[in-house]
Amino acid sequence: MTTTYAALLRGINVGGAKKVPMAELRTLMSGLGLDDVRTYLQSGQAVFSAERGDEDSWAAEITGAIEKRFGFAVDVIVRDHAYLAAVVEACPFPAAELEGKQLHVTYFSEPVLAERFAEIDQAAFLPEEFRLGDRCLYLYAPNGLGRSKLAEQLSRPRLNKGVIGTSRNWNTVVKLKEMTA
Repeated sequence: MTTTYAALLRGINVGGAKKVPMAELRTLMSGLGLDDVRTYLQSGQAVFSAERGDEDSWAAEITGAIEKRFGFAVDVIVRDHAYLAAVVEACPFPAAELEGKQLHVTYFSEPVLAERFAEIDQAAFLPEEFRLGDRCLYLYAPNGLGRSKLAEQLSRPRLNKGVIGTSRNWNTVVKLKEMTA
């Protein structure tokens, strides 16, 4: 059975660092035996189909291929369509009423316990808010991510060693769900 996935690459093509041209990424991933490889934007989203493998094995394979081809390490999280659809459906904020750049999802490579964020006084950051989901965190930042004081607090190291996190705005979250359908 063929499964459609999204690969989320962390920290590429930002400020001229870790340049990964999307055409080269598509070629690289196709060379791994992945089918229907497509990219979205320049910030590190690729959609593909595969008959074998799973999220973790594909993340490791793509990570290794990028390092071999480009000479630097890039964290990669791979999620299937069912998961991406569940993230959209479980959104605790009224996404339909918000602009796509006010709402963000940080995807984690593993489950993250609420205790990791317990010391954050959420009331001190209102109207900004966050909620944990299944291997993700939803962040409402009405003035944008770049101005968010709460996002700054959330990005401080609170994760177990080896846990990867990468954020996407709501427009991208919804687009990846659609692309993997």
